[in-house]
Amino acid sequence: MGVQSAERHEALLNIGQVLDLLRPDFPDITIPKIRFWEAEGLIKPQRTPAGYRKFSEHDVDRLRYVLTMKRDHYLPLNVIREHLDAMDRGLEPPQIDAVVPTVPKVVLADDGLPSAESFRRTDNFRLSRKELIKIAEIGEDVLAQLEDFGLISALPTGHYDTDALVIAQAAKELAEFGLEPRHLRAFKTAADREVGLVEQVVAPVRRSRDAAASARAEEAMSEIAALSLRLHATLVKAGLRRL
Repeated sequence: MGVQSAERHEALLNIGQVLDLLRPDFPDITIPKIRFWEAEGLIKPQRTPAGYRKFSEHDVDRLRYVLTMKRDHYLPLNVIREHLDAMDRGLEPPQIDAVVPTVPKVVLADDGLPSAESFRRTDNFRLSRKELIKIAEIGEDVLAQLEDFGLISALPTGHYDTDALVIAQAAKELAEFGLEPRHLRAFKTAADREVGLVEQVVAPVRRSRDAAASARAEEAMSEIAALSLRLHATLVKAGLRRL
């Protein structure tokens, strides 16, 4: 009995090991998300006497289910919780059919940052206001605030594109840390400055009479945008390490 208990203990994982297991399939998984889902009762990891979380294979499977349902089917947490409860009682979760278009994935480089190709990608992805609110799991008031602060804007048709969805989802997750839409204006200001810098660089190329000037300008914009994001992310990371 003691041997079996020791084996079970050795099989438990810390939160870093859980991230390593899930990140290949779910690159945006974070420790705060895992803690949030624990607080919501979706997982119940064991605790050591010192208070550290220890996750079983069952916990990892539940996390994988939560992540899959959110990524592929945009299910809200209350529905996912019902599925998990049914599974805990020996029932099969309901079959999930795709009810909304699949969001195009952003093209990432090996380090997880957007690549130049992601800035050249175009798609016809369009969401109604109601669909955006449902998929991003935000309220009408939050979307209105994001629009008021210039973070999201509708297309001329009244629809919303991929960028609007990504921004809305990011705002929703940042709200879990107490950051409201009004706090995000600084991001918009910084982004506008970077756009202005890129525009200064490519403007002379665009003014060229060369037939290939437009293509070269688009190529330059994509490369500079990817590099500026890489620089920005690294500077933020370096700054946080000094805290």
